[in-house]
Amino acid sequence: MEARMAGRTVVVTGGASGIGAGIAMSLAHEGANVVIADLNLDAANAQAELIRKAGGQAIPARVDVVNRDSVTAGIALAVDTYGKLDCYFNNAGFNKPMKFLDVTEENFDAIMKVNVWGVLVGTQEAAKQFIRQGTPGKIVNTASIAGRTGFPSFAPYSASKASVISLTQAAARALAEYKITVNAFSPGVVSTPLWKTLDKDLAEIGEGDKGFDSMSAGILLGRPAEPEDIAPTALFLASSDSDYITGQTMAIDGGMILV
Repeated sequence: MEARMAGRTVVVTGGASGIGAGIAMSLAHEGANVVIADLNLDAANAQAELIRKAGGQAIPARVDVVNRDSVTAGIALAVDTYGKLDCYFNNAGFNKPMKFLDVTEENFDAIMKVNVWGVLVGTQEAAKQFIRQGTPGKIVNTASIAGRTGFPSFAPYSASKASVISLTQAAARALAEYKITVNAFSPGVVSTPLWKTLDKDLAEIGEGDKGFDSMSAGILLGRPAEPEDIAPTALFLASSDSDYITGQTMAIDGGMILV
């Protein structure tokens, strides 16, 4: 039986660690040619090497998602290496907690620039490549439970992920005529290096009791997610199994947020 992603080329932004690394490994295992697009080229190269050692196809690319030229260069590298683009994951993002009344313009702008503008640029440039190729395509965005319910210490992040959900819907409507689907998935608490930083940041603003352990306590399935819990849904959205789905945000949160 042929692997589900055999012959398909996928770019994963923020693919060098955490959720992105888990997605990249899963896609490669299913036969995809994966471009690990990350601001940290050394980390991207290390992740690509792990995939190759496991028998997959992967190359690294240094991509700054807020810079359109950098995004287009990453896509061009994917096409030059593997011949075409089939799927683009807008996964890169970050958070810097601040108490609601302390949020600054600098904090708000930095988070929105990466988490929203970066998704818009990635979606636009991936779609332009699909249209140039004259092929269908898939765009998958990383949202969050924070996009469904706001958290007081994560206000800009919550707003940014709500924006990702809205951009997913808008892009799905705009790009359907080109046979491009646009979907998102919404993780809850995932055990990644990002949370170690968030816990430290929360402690520094006097809210150390609102971090990883506290949020994990509200998960119906009794544990936080691992990147491996996210990968199957990401694979589904990247594969032909989801061809008749667009504009949707799929929760992968163990039952944290019920809507």
